[in-house]
Amino acid sequence: MFNIVLIEPEIPQNTGNIARTCAATGCTLHLVKPLGFEISDRYLKRAGLDYWHLVDVKIYENFEELCQKHPGARFRFYTTKARKRHTDADYREGDFLVFGRETRGLDEELLLAHPDECVRIPMIGEARSLNLSNAAAVAVYEALRQTGFDGLESAGNLHRHSWEEAKGGNIQK
Repeated sequence: MFNIVLIEPEIPQNTGNIARTCAATGCTLHLVKPLGFEISDRYLKRAGLDYWHLVDVKIYENFEELCQKHPGARFRFYTTKARKRHTDADYREGDFLVFGRETRGLDEELLLAHPDECVRIPMIGEARSLNLSNAAAVAVYEALRQTGFDGLESAGNLHRHSWEEAKGGNIQK
């Protein structure tokens, strides 16, 4: 699947929500230090609920260490400063979707080093940015859409009789 990278995340609830997205999509979660919380933080655990056993989490001292451990990796850097929309980028399985701190985003130096890999999720001008966990979900699902949602269940199993029973049989026909 894909890789979600959080560089210096600050809010445990956001990281927990992103972990839940990783669990639901098969993505690996990469955390780059320093973290604004302890991995054992109760808010982090609560936001991820009971999905932590489904998440592959990797922790790095810095972004350079992540790059060294994944030579040849393709990156997409999500920033409000990009000129290209996230939907205009092409995605391949294994890509790394990179997000910055909730309060400051990604460092300008990193963005300038990779201008062609920077993408933006469109929004109105007055909005500073999306919530980090929402942005990660938007990014992952666009990447999954482009790759055909491989490996994910796409069809539910809705049964009219089960629904009627749950509502006490009071269905108008």
